This record gives sequence, C-alpha cells and structure tokens, in this order.
Amino acid sequence: GTLAAIGARGEATAAELAEDEPRLRTQLLYAPGKKYEAWQSISTRLLRVLGMEGRVVRGRPRGSWTSSQFRWALMPAHPELPVAEAQSELLRRRLGSCGPATEADLKWWTGWKVTDVRRALAAVGAVEVELDEGAGFVLPDAVEPVTADTEPWAALLPGLDPSPMGWQQRDWYLPPELRAPLFDGAGNIGPTVWWDGRIAGGWAQGRDGVVRWRLLADVGREGAAAVEASAARLQEWVGEARVTPRFRTPLEKELAGPAPARK
Repeated sequence: GTLAAIGARGEATAAELAEDEPRLRTQLLYAPGKKYEAWQSISTRLLRVLGMEGRVVRGRPRGSWTSSQFRWALMPAHPELPVAEAQSELLRRRLGSCGPATEADLKWWTGWKVTDVRRALAAVGAVEVELDEGAGFVLPDAVEPVTADTEPWAALLPGLDPSPMGWQQRDWYLPPELRAPLFDGAGNIGPTVWWDGRIAGGWAQGRDGVVRWRLLADVGREGAAAVEASAARLQEWVGEARVTPRFRTPLEKELAGPAPARK
C-alpha cells in the first residue's frame, strides 16, 4: 500500500503518505520497559525498512535543512548484488574511510557473524596490522603508516557523527572517564569537541542559538584557543538556524539550558 501511494504521488512525506494509506498511522510501543520507551507511528520505521530493502529512496526534506520531514520516492531500477559481494564492498568502503579496525569493531558495526566478517576481509585482501588493542585490518594500499607531520587541530562534530561511532573499542580516542556525560542511555553519542585526534569535551546549541562548549580534559592554552576558534566558525555557519538533537545526552542538555517556561 505504501509503495502504491508513493508511486501515485511521485514523492511524498510520511504524513502525506498516511493520508493515502491510513495504516501508516498505526501506533506501536517501542522498547517497552526501557527508559526511552515511546509510542510511535510505524510510518517512519516502515519507510526505513523499505529503504534498506532497496525499494524506496529518501530525498530532500520539506522546508529547511533542519526539517525532519523527508520526501520519499520509489527506487530506480538497479541490479541486485549477491550477499557475499555486497558484504565485501561494504567492508571495503568501511576500511577505506575508517580503517584500521579490529575484527570485533567490524562485527559490532555490521551486525554480521564472525564468519561473514572474515570472509569479507579475505575477499578485499585486508592486511593485518598490529594495534594497541590487538590485531587490526587495513586495505592493501593503506599498510604504510602516515608519516607526514600534521599540525594539531580542533573540531566540533555533531551527535552520531561516524567518527566517534565507528568503532566498538574507543579508548584510543575517548578516555573511559569522559564517556558518561557524552552518551545517552541507548549508547548514542552527542555533540563532541575534538583536539588533535581525541575527544576532549562536548558542545551544544543553546535555545538562544549560541554554541556553547565545555572541555572535559586538559588540552592546554593552544588547544582551548583552537576549540574556541572552531566554535566561532560553527556559530557563523549555523547562523539563525536552530538544531534540535534527536538524542539528548547529559552534557548536551546541560549546555543547551533549561526549557523555556510555559506561559
């Protein structure tokens, strides 16, 4: 029914599709018994499943870039890859952008069985390298370590950014003592402050639009100045837009400030 509604409209938001297919308004209780349990309509989750099955694609949002009302369209015809080939290609891209990674990292990130991970590693010719936490893997063209000198750098990354979410073992860039204020109860990481390749704090946009940040580790005067400059660039880029995080973390909520009083 949903596919028929999309086909008739060409593209549409979940709310628009629910006008044509009322069953999309069905409410289900997700994560019962958890702190984050909630009643939600099935529309968004169904559309995501259809997307993962390669049957629909998500287009641009309705309104500004901060809108969560995305348009959906039917997926153009495309060839289906065999499962093993698809897994190998996904793993190749993963190592190419976020390598090296351990076998445990890859199993956690993909949700595959260990046998699937090992088969895909063999298919892409992954090379084993020694990491502080044990054996890791890189693509054949990334065996040699990067030797070019780079200047220390600062960055403010958004919540759920692939950099902090890309590995199961995070101690090499996120000290365990800094984790509690940066994650929500479901394991989602919030906005983070980085200094020279490691997470050093967090940030948030206040309800007044001001970008506020806090360091949880000592980065020295140079690091603090670089973080401040990075926050200023982010402030200029965001402008008048207001971004509401979907996953709230303790530090993000504290920095964002209390909700406005109801009149």
